[in-house]
Amino acid sequence: MKIAVAGLGYVGLSNAALLSQHHNVVAVDIDAERVEIVNQYESPIEDTELSKYLSTKPSTLHATTDPQEAYADAEFLIVATPTDYDPVTNFFNTSSVEDVIGIALGINPAIKIVVKSTIPVGFTSELQQQYPEATIFFSPEFLREGRAFYDNLYPSRIVVGDRSEIGQAFADILAKATKSEDVPVLLTDATEAEAIKLFSNTYLALRVAYFNELDTYATVRGLDTRQIIEGVGLDPRIGNHYNNPSFGYGGYCLPKDTRQLLANYNDVPQNLISAVVDANKTRKDFVAEDILRRNPTTVGIYRLTMKSGSDNFRSSSIQGIMKRIKANGIPVVVYEPNLNTDHFYNSEVISDLAEFKQRSDVIVTNRHSGDLNDVRDKIYTRDFFQRD
Repeated sequence: MKIAVAGLGYVGLSNAALLSQHHNVVAVDIDAERVEIVNQYESPIEDTELSKYLSTKPSTLHATTDPQEAYADAEFLIVATPTDYDPVTNFFNTSSVEDVIGIALGINPAIKIVVKSTIPVGFTSELQQQYPEATIFFSPEFLREGRAFYDNLYPSRIVVGDRSEIGQAFADILAKATKSEDVPVLLTDATEAEAIKLFSNTYLALRVAYFNELDTYATVRGLDTRQIIEGVGLDPRIGNHYNNPSFGYGGYCLPKDTRQLLANYNDVPQNLISAVVDANKTRKDFVAEDILRRNPTTVGIYRLTMKSGSDNFRSSSIQGIMKRIKANGIPVVVYEPNLNTDHFYNSEVISDLAEFKQRSDVIVTNRHSGDLNDVRDKIYTRDFFQRD
Protein backbone atom coordinates (compact mmCIF):
# COMPACT_ATOMS: atom_id res chain seq x y z
CA MET A 1 0.00 0.00 0.00
CA LYS A 2 1.18 3.52 -0.77
CA ILE A 3 0.81 5.99 2.10
CA ALA A 4 1.57 9.69 1.83
CA VAL A 5 2.72 11.87 4.72
CA ALA A 6 2.61 15.68 4.65
CA GLY A 7 5.18 17.27 6.94
CA LEU A 8 8.57 16.03 8.09
CA GLY A 9 8.52 17.29 11.66
CA TYR A 10 8.77 14.86 14.53
CA VAL A 11 5.15 13.70 14.13
CA GLY A 12 5.26 13.29 10.36
CA LEU A 13 8.71 11.74 10.10
CA SER A 14 8.16 9.28 12.95
CA ASN A 15 4.88 8.15 11.37
CA ALA A 16 6.48 7.89 7.94
CA ALA A 17 9.25 5.72 9.36
CA LEU A 18 6.81 3.62 11.37
CA LEU A 19 4.55 2.83 8.42
CA SER A 20 7.44 2.25 6.00
CA GLN A 21 8.11 -0.99 7.85
CA HIS A 22 5.18 -2.55 5.96
CA HIS A 23 4.18 -0.03 3.28
CA ASN A 24 5.60 2.28 0.63
CA VAL A 25 5.65 5.75 2.16
CA VAL A 26 6.24 9.00 0.31
CA ALA A 27 6.63 12.03 2.57
CA VAL A 28 6.31 15.57 1.24
CA ASP A 29 7.69 18.76 2.78
CA ILE A 30 8.28 22.30 1.54
CA ASP A 31 11.79 22.28 3.06
CA ALA A 32 14.06 20.92 0.32
CA GLU A 33 17.02 20.61 2.69
CA ARG A 34 15.01 18.48 5.10
CA VAL A 35 13.80 16.31 2.23
CA GLU A 36 17.37 15.74 1.07
CA ILE A 37 18.49 14.78 4.58
CA VAL A 38 15.73 12.16 4.85
CA ASN A 39 16.58 10.77 1.41
CA GLN A 40 20.13 10.33 2.67
CA TYR A 41 18.59 8.20 5.45
CA GLU A 42 19.53 10.63 8.17
CA SER A 43 17.23 12.29 10.68
CA PRO A 44 16.86 16.09 10.59
CA ILE A 45 15.57 15.96 14.17
CA GLU A 46 17.21 14.60 17.32
CA ASP A 47 15.69 11.17 17.89
CA THR A 48 17.97 8.23 18.68
CA GLU A 49 15.62 5.42 17.68
CA LEU A 50 14.57 7.20 14.50
CA SER A 51 18.19 7.76 13.45
CA LYS A 52 18.94 4.10 14.06
CA TYR A 53 16.01 2.99 11.91
CA LEU A 54 16.87 5.37 9.06
CA SER A 55 20.45 4.07 9.08
CA THR A 56 19.05 0.73 7.85
CA LYS A 57 18.22 2.63 4.61
CA PRO A 58 14.60 1.51 4.23
CA SER A 59 13.87 1.54 0.49
CA THR A 60 10.15 1.87 1.27
CA LEU A 61 10.61 5.42 2.58
CA HIS A 62 11.12 8.36 0.23
CA ALA A 63 10.78 12.12 0.66
CA THR A 64 9.91 14.76 -1.93
CA THR A 65 8.90 18.39 -2.34
CA ASP A 66 6.41 17.41 -5.07
CA PRO A 67 2.80 16.92 -3.83
CA GLN A 68 1.88 15.15 -7.08
CA GLU A 69 4.51 12.50 -6.47
CA ALA A 70 3.35 11.99 -2.89
CA TYR A 71 -0.44 12.06 -3.24
CA ALA A 72 -1.06 10.36 -6.59
CA ASP A 73 -2.27 6.77 -6.13
CA ALA A 74 -1.84 6.93 -2.33
CA GLU A 75 -4.56 5.20 -0.31
CA PHE A 76 -4.02 7.21 2.88
CA LEU A 77 -2.58 10.66 3.54
CA ILE A 78 -1.32 11.54 7.01
CA VAL A 79 -1.33 15.30 7.56
CA ALA A 80 1.30 16.35 10.09
CA THR A 81 1.96 19.99 9.26
CA PRO A 82 2.46 22.69 11.93
CA THR A 83 -0.55 24.28 13.61
CA ASP A 84 0.90 26.98 15.81
CA TYR A 85 -1.38 28.78 18.23
CA ASP A 86 -2.40 32.23 16.98
CA PRO A 87 -2.95 34.62 19.93
CA VAL A 88 -4.79 37.06 17.67
CA THR A 89 -7.54 34.63 16.66
CA ASN A 90 -7.26 32.66 19.94
CA PHE A 91 -7.11 29.44 17.91
CA PHE A 92 -4.64 27.19 16.14
CA ASN A 93 -3.53 28.40 12.73
CA THR A 94 -4.80 25.48 10.67
CA SER A 95 -4.03 27.00 7.26
CA SER A 96 -1.27 24.48 6.49
CA VAL A 97 -3.64 21.57 7.13
CA GLU A 98 -6.35 23.10 4.98
CA ASP A 99 -3.90 23.83 2.16
CA VAL A 100 -2.59 20.26 2.16
CA ILE A 101 -6.08 18.76 2.10
CA GLY A 102 -7.18 21.00 -0.76
CA ILE A 103 -4.13 20.11 -2.85
CA ALA A 104 -4.33 16.40 -2.05
CA LEU A 105 -8.00 16.07 -2.99
CA GLY A 106 -7.34 17.96 -6.20
CA ILE A 107 -4.70 15.39 -7.14
CA ASN A 108 -6.37 12.29 -5.72
CA PRO A 109 -10.07 12.67 -4.80
CA ALA A 110 -10.21 9.11 -3.43
CA ILE A 111 -7.38 9.54 -0.94
CA LYS A 112 -8.35 8.95 2.70
CA ILE A 113 -7.07 11.78 4.87
CA VAL A 114 -5.89 11.28 8.44
CA VAL A 115 -5.13 14.51 10.31
CA LYS A 116 -2.43 14.15 12.97
CA SER A 117 -1.67 17.84 13.36
CA THR A 118 -3.19 19.13 16.59
CA ILE A 119 -6.40 20.97 15.78
CA PRO A 120 -9.30 22.71 17.57
CA VAL A 121 -12.24 20.68 18.78
CA GLY A 122 -14.77 20.49 15.94
CA PHE A 123 -12.30 21.15 13.13
CA THR A 124 -12.63 17.75 11.43
CA SER A 125 -16.41 18.05 11.24
CA GLU A 126 -16.05 21.44 9.56
CA LEU A 127 -13.64 19.93 7.01
CA GLN A 128 -16.05 17.10 6.32
CA GLN A 129 -18.81 19.61 5.58
CA GLN A 130 -16.48 21.45 3.23
CA TYR A 131 -15.54 18.21 1.42
CA PRO A 132 -18.66 16.01 1.80
CA GLU A 133 -17.43 13.38 -0.68
CA ALA A 134 -14.04 12.97 1.02
CA THR A 135 -12.96 10.75 3.90
CA ILE A 136 -11.30 12.93 6.56
CA PHE A 137 -10.74 11.99 10.19
CA PHE A 138 -8.44 12.81 13.10
CA SER A 139 -6.06 10.45 14.87
CA PRO A 140 -4.19 12.10 17.76
CA GLU A 141 -0.54 11.59 18.57
CA PHE A 142 0.84 11.11 22.07
CA LEU A 143 4.56 11.52 21.41
CA ARG A 144 7.52 12.87 23.32
CA GLU A 145 10.00 15.04 21.46
CA GLY A 146 13.25 13.14 21.11
CA ARG A 147 11.42 9.80 21.54
CA ALA A 148 8.73 10.14 18.88
CA PHE A 149 9.66 7.03 16.90
CA TYR A 150 9.95 4.95 20.07
CA ASP A 151 6.54 6.17 21.22
CA ASN A 152 5.07 5.14 17.88
CA LEU A 153 6.67 1.71 18.13
CA TYR A 154 5.45 1.26 21.71
CA PRO A 155 2.31 3.43 21.93
CA SER A 156 0.26 3.90 25.09
CA ARG A 157 -2.88 3.70 22.95
CA ILE A 158 -4.15 4.16 19.41
CA VAL A 159 -7.07 6.55 19.01
CA VAL A 160 -8.82 7.01 15.67
CA GLY A 161 -11.67 9.48 15.24
CA ASP A 162 -13.67 7.33 12.86
CA ARG A 163 -15.87 4.41 13.89
CA SER A 164 -16.36 3.02 10.40
CA GLU A 165 -14.53 0.20 8.64
CA ILE A 166 -12.09 2.78 7.29
CA GLY A 167 -11.20 3.94 10.79
CA GLN A 168 -10.73 0.35 11.89
CA ALA A 169 -8.54 -0.34 8.87
CA PHE A 170 -6.28 2.60 9.71
CA ALA A 171 -6.11 1.56 13.36
CA ASP A 172 -5.06 -1.91 12.21
CA ILE A 173 -2.32 -0.42 10.03
CA LEU A 174 -0.93 1.46 13.03
CA ALA A 175 -1.24 -1.51 15.37
CA LYS A 176 0.55 -3.84 12.96
CA ALA A 177 3.49 -1.43 12.80
CA THR A 178 4.01 -1.37 16.57
CA LYS A 179 6.29 -3.63 18.58
CA SER A 180 3.82 -3.95 21.44
CA GLU A 181 1.26 -6.67 21.96
CA ASP A 182 -2.35 -5.80 22.74
CA VAL A 183 -2.07 -2.04 22.26
CA PRO A 184 -5.35 -0.45 23.43
CA VAL A 185 -7.30 0.74 20.38
CA LEU A 186 -10.16 3.20 20.67
CA LEU A 187 -12.40 4.21 17.77
CA THR A 188 -14.32 7.39 18.55
CA ASP A 189 -16.35 10.02 16.79
CA ALA A 190 -14.40 12.83 15.16
CA THR A 191 -14.85 15.62 17.71
CA GLU A 192 -14.28 13.30 20.67
CA ALA A 193 -10.88 12.33 19.25
CA GLU A 194 -9.89 15.99 19.03
CA ALA A 195 -10.99 16.54 22.63
CA ILE A 196 -8.98 13.50 23.79
CA LYS A 197 -5.80 15.10 22.45
CA LEU A 198 -6.34 18.49 24.09
CA PHE A 199 -7.56 17.12 27.42
CA SER A 200 -4.66 14.65 27.58
CA ASN A 201 -2.04 17.35 27.11
CA THR A 202 -3.82 19.73 29.46
CA TYR A 203 -3.81 17.09 32.18
CA LEU A 204 -0.06 16.67 31.68
CA ALA A 205 0.33 20.45 31.94
CA LEU A 206 -1.80 20.41 35.09
CA ARG A 207 0.50 17.81 36.64
CA VAL A 208 3.58 19.85 35.74
CA ALA A 209 1.96 22.96 37.22
CA TYR A 210 0.96 21.11 40.40
CA PHE A 211 4.45 19.86 41.25
CA ASN A 212 5.97 23.20 40.28
CA GLU A 213 3.66 24.98 42.71
CA LEU A 214 4.52 22.39 45.36
CA ASP A 215 8.19 23.28 44.79
CA THR A 216 7.44 27.01 44.93
CA TYR A 217 5.73 26.55 48.31
CA ALA A 218 8.58 24.42 49.67
CA THR A 219 11.18 26.93 48.50
CA VAL A 220 9.43 29.91 50.08
CA ARG A 221 8.87 28.02 53.35
CA GLY A 222 12.38 26.55 53.46
CA LEU A 223 11.18 22.94 53.10
CA ASP A 224 12.72 19.98 51.26
CA THR A 225 10.84 19.66 47.97
CA ARG A 226 12.14 16.19 47.24
CA GLN A 227 10.94 14.72 50.54
CA ILE A 228 7.46 16.12 50.01
CA ILE A 229 7.17 14.84 46.44
CA GLU A 230 8.41 11.39 47.39
CA GLY A 231 5.84 11.17 50.18
CA VAL A 232 3.00 12.42 48.01
CA GLY A 233 3.95 10.04 45.22
CA LEU A 234 3.73 6.95 47.43
CA ASP A 235 -0.03 7.17 47.09
CA PRO A 236 -0.64 4.79 44.15
CA ARG A 237 -3.39 7.06 42.88
CA ILE A 238 -0.73 9.75 42.36
CA GLY A 239 2.43 7.76 41.67
CA ASN A 240 6.09 8.65 41.39
CA HIS A 241 6.04 9.68 37.75
CA TYR A 242 5.90 12.94 35.83
CA ASN A 243 6.58 14.79 39.07
CA ASN A 244 9.98 16.41 38.60
CA PRO A 245 9.76 20.20 39.08
CA SER A 246 10.89 22.47 36.27
CA PHE A 247 10.74 26.07 35.12
CA GLY A 248 7.29 25.47 33.67
CA TYR A 249 5.79 23.39 30.91
CA GLY A 250 7.12 24.29 27.49
CA GLY A 251 7.85 22.87 24.06
CA TYR A 252 5.69 22.54 21.01
CA CYS A 253 2.56 20.91 22.45
CA LEU A 254 1.59 21.78 26.02
CA PRO A 255 1.60 25.60 25.88
CA LYS A 256 -0.47 25.81 22.71
CA ASP A 257 -2.75 22.87 23.50
CA THR A 258 -3.73 24.27 26.90
CA ARG A 259 -4.50 27.66 25.40
CA GLN A 260 -6.50 26.06 22.60
CA LEU A 261 -8.54 24.00 25.06
CA LEU A 262 -9.20 27.15 27.09
CA ALA A 263 -10.42 28.87 23.92
CA ASN A 264 -12.69 25.90 23.21
CA TYR A 265 -14.26 26.46 26.65
CA ASN A 266 -15.86 29.67 25.40
CA ASP A 267 -19.27 29.95 27.14
CA VAL A 268 -18.58 26.75 29.10
CA PRO A 269 -18.12 27.14 32.89
CA GLN A 270 -14.61 26.32 34.10
CA ASN A 271 -11.96 27.33 36.61
CA LEU A 272 -9.25 24.69 36.37
CA ILE A 273 -8.20 25.13 32.74
CA SER A 274 -7.62 28.86 33.23
CA ALA A 275 -5.62 28.10 36.36
CA VAL A 276 -3.35 25.69 34.48
CA VAL A 277 -2.59 28.32 31.85
CA ASP A 278 -2.05 31.05 34.45
CA ALA A 279 0.11 28.82 36.66
CA ASN A 280 2.80 28.57 33.99
CA LYS A 281 3.35 32.33 33.95
CA THR A 282 3.33 32.50 37.74
CA ARG A 283 5.96 29.77 37.95
CA LYS A 284 8.29 31.54 35.53
CA ASP A 285 7.87 34.78 37.47
CA PHE A 286 8.82 33.03 40.70
CA VAL A 287 11.83 31.21 39.24
CA ALA A 288 13.20 34.42 37.73
CA GLU A 289 12.76 36.25 41.04
CA ASP A 290 14.46 33.39 42.89
CA ILE A 291 17.47 33.64 40.56
CA LEU A 292 17.65 37.40 40.93
CA ARG A 293 17.77 37.01 44.72
CA ARG A 294 21.30 35.67 44.21
CA ASN A 295 22.29 39.14 42.96
CA PRO A 296 24.15 37.89 39.86
CA THR A 297 26.12 40.22 37.61
CA THR A 298 25.92 37.79 34.65
CA VAL A 299 23.50 34.89 34.29
CA GLY A 300 24.39 31.94 32.08
CA ILE A 301 21.62 29.98 30.34
CA TYR A 302 22.77 26.39 29.84
CA ARG A 303 20.85 24.95 26.88
CA LEU A 304 17.66 26.36 25.44
CA THR A 305 16.11 23.00 24.63
CA MET A 306 12.77 22.07 26.12
CA LYS A 307 14.03 18.78 27.56
CA SER A 308 16.98 16.42 27.50
CA GLY A 309 17.24 14.32 24.36
CA SER A 310 15.61 16.98 22.18
CA ASP A 311 17.03 19.62 19.86
CA ASN A 312 13.86 21.72 19.90
CA PHE A 313 13.83 24.92 21.92
CA ARG A 314 10.66 26.40 20.47
CA SER A 315 8.61 27.79 23.39
CA SER A 316 10.97 26.21 25.93
CA SER A 317 10.29 27.39 29.47
CA ILE A 318 13.88 28.49 30.06
CA GLN A 319 13.44 31.20 27.43
CA GLY A 320 10.73 32.72 29.60
CA ILE A 321 13.16 32.80 32.51
CA MET A 322 15.80 34.35 30.31
CA LYS A 323 13.47 37.16 29.16
CA ARG A 324 12.47 37.99 32.73
CA ILE A 325 16.07 38.18 33.92
CA LYS A 326 17.03 40.46 31.03
CA ALA A 327 14.01 42.68 31.75
CA ASN A 328 15.59 43.35 35.14
CA GLY A 329 18.77 44.62 33.49
CA ILE A 330 20.95 41.57 34.19
CA PRO A 331 23.22 40.51 31.29
CA VAL A 332 22.59 36.99 30.00
CA VAL A 333 24.93 34.70 28.07
CA VAL A 334 23.82 31.48 26.40
CA TYR A 335 25.44 28.10 25.82
CA GLU A 336 23.52 26.17 23.16
CA PRO A 337 25.43 23.88 20.76
CA ASN A 338 22.45 23.78 18.39
CA LEU A 339 22.75 27.51 17.67
CA ASN A 340 24.91 28.62 14.76
CA THR A 341 24.88 32.29 15.64
CA ASP A 342 26.72 34.72 17.89
CA HIS A 343 23.56 36.13 19.49
CA PHE A 344 20.13 34.87 20.51
CA TYR A 345 17.53 37.58 21.14
CA ASN A 346 20.35 40.08 21.73
CA SER A 347 22.12 37.81 24.23
CA GLU A 348 25.64 36.61 23.49
CA VAL A 349 25.98 32.95 22.55
CA ILE A 350 29.20 31.39 23.86
CA SER A 351 30.27 28.23 22.04
CA ASP A 352 33.12 27.38 24.41
CA LEU A 353 31.73 25.66 27.53
CA ALA A 354 34.72 26.54 29.72
CA GLU A 355 34.40 30.24 28.84
CA PHE A 356 30.65 30.07 29.47
CA LYS A 357 31.22 28.65 32.96
CA GLN A 358 33.89 31.21 33.77
CA ARG A 359 31.78 34.21 32.72
CA SER A 360 28.56 33.13 34.45
CA ASP A 361 27.91 33.97 38.12
CA VAL A 362 24.78 31.83 38.10
CA ILE A 363 24.20 29.03 35.59
CA VAL A 364 20.52 28.36 34.96
CA THR A 365 19.64 24.89 33.66
CA ASN A 366 16.20 23.31 33.46
CA ARG A 367 17.72 19.84 33.70
CA HIS A 368 21.03 18.87 35.28
CA SER A 369 23.92 17.80 33.07
CA GLY A 370 27.19 16.10 33.90
CA ASP A 371 28.88 18.87 31.94
CA LEU A 372 28.22 21.14 34.93
CA ASN A 373 29.51 18.90 37.71
CA ASP A 374 32.59 21.08 38.20
CA VAL A 375 30.52 24.23 38.81
CA ARG A 376 27.78 22.90 41.07
CA ASP A 377 28.03 25.95 43.32
CA LYS A 378 26.93 28.14 40.39
CA ILE A 379 23.98 26.04 39.24
CA TYR A 380 20.36 27.08 39.60
CA THR A 381 17.91 24.31 38.73
CA ARG A 382 14.68 22.78 40.05
CA ASP A 383 15.66 19.33 38.76
CA PHE A 384 15.46 17.07 41.80
CA PHE A 385 15.21 13.65 40.14
CA GLN A 386 17.39 14.17 37.03
CA ARG A 387 14.66 13.10 34.63
CA ASP A 388 12.04 14.84 32.52
